[in-house]
Amino acid sequence: MNNVLERSIDSRNAIVVCLATCLLMVLGLVMLASTSVWIAEGAEYSLLIKQIIFLLFGLCVAGGLAYSDYRKLRKYAWPIYGFALFLLALCYVPGIGKEVNGETRWIQLAGFTFQPSEPAKIALMVALAAWFAHHQAEVRTFKRGFVMPMVIMGVLIGLIFFEKDMGTAAGLAAAAIGLMYIAGTRGWLLVTSCLGGLGVLSAFVYTNPNRMARILAFLNPDDPEAQRGFFFQQYRGLLAWGNGGIDGLGLGNGAEKHGYLPFAHTDFIFPMVGEELGLWFALGTVFCFALIASYGIAIAARSTDLFGRLLAAGLTCSIVIPAMMNMGVTTAVLPNTGLPLPFVSYGGTNLVFTLATIGLLVSIHRSTITISPRGEKVLLGKKKSVKL
Repeated sequence: MNNVLERSIDSRNAIVVCLATCLLMVLGLVMLASTSVWIAEGAEYSLLIKQIIFLLFGLCVAGGLAYSDYRKLRKYAWPIYGFALFLLALCYVPGIGKEVNGETRWIQLAGFTFQPSEPAKIALMVALAAWFAHHQAEVRTFKRGFVMPMVIMGVLIGLIFFEKDMGTAAGLAAAAIGLMYIAGTRGWLLVTSCLGGLGVLSAFVYTNPNRMARILAFLNPDDPEAQRGFFFQQYRGLLAWGNGGIDGLGLGNGAEKHGYLPFAHTDFIFPMVGEELGLWFALGTVFCFALIASYGIAIAARSTDLFGRLLAAGLTCSIVIPAMMNMGVTTAVLPNTGLPLPFVSYGGTNLVFTLATIGLLVSIHRSTITISPRGEKVLLGKKKSVKL
């Protein structure tokens, strides 16, 4: 009976992650249909159609990765990491890097706009997992357990940070630190590095008048000048939450999307969920990410090799931490960082590579060995079994 229960729990991990992902994607399409219709006059559902195309492509990518062997990524970890650095470096090339709202986080080639920080998230997790899997006997040492992983992380995140994409850099750094902690890096070294990183971030904000003005506006939300200035977006988001209350105004009846709340279909789509669908759908969104977090970590815990265990943990953090940051920003708990809500916000690059992350989690799950009721080792997702 215990063996049957154990195998049922193993299978449930991936099912719950996929189910939560599907619910979030459906919510995203519904809210995009409601919010984006007011953006492009004469082509009201153009953004929705684009998002559906990206969704279908992302599902194909996720399916392909789910039925592949994730362990092959370990062999190609450094070419993948190097290619991610190359793509990030293109953001600094005139004529290729595209600046939007003061941030150069996109590249534009052959008519396509692409955000290289999204595949870089996966590349960093693969590189760190491969490093620790190769040097697992030295994980507690200063050089190989802390310095070299910090260099791997710092080079990639530094390229993202100096694109002025501080939100993505901070979220990815937090996910990487989480992976290092799980790998066994000494805790006091990680705490020291986090404090140092906060110091560098504070100095950067203090010396940047625009960023400093955002922080001051965030710290004074009741100031009318702040509400008309740098706190305007979060202020309108709070009004959306207040308008919706517990039950919401009804799908399509939100007022803030009518030009009042900037980026209501991208970074600030979460307040639109609260305004139109109410508190229960907003809490349901939070619950879906909580499911991805808990069952993603469960997939990591049951992985049969260190590379898969670390990769699953890092990938889970790379989804959940940005989601937490987005929800913190849109409820005015955190300063505005410009991060999308995974699976829900409009954005093709983010959707495709976040779905790719889910595909890799499923691949790791399918390679988990469990015990069958007859006392055999069974590789989940495979037909073969080997007797103990």
